Amino acid sequence: MKEISKLAKAIKVLRKKKKMSQDKLSKTADIAYNTLIKIESGAIKNPTIKTMKSLAKAFEVTIDELAKGI
Repeated sequence: MKEISKLAKAIKVLRKKKKMSQDKLSKTADIAYNTLIKIESGAIKNPTIKTMKSLAKAFEVTIDELAKGI
């Protein structure tokens, strides 16, 4: 079984807290839906800085907060 990263957990928690579906988040952050699924599932452990920046902006947090799994 894959270990889910802090980042994957943080994204899922923030997404649910904001009551966003994966589809809505991918559109809001302007990232591919499949990329988001892979990050949340742990298949992508180190997303690009561009992806991190887009996700942080969508969640209204800093990249550092997102990476640390606030």
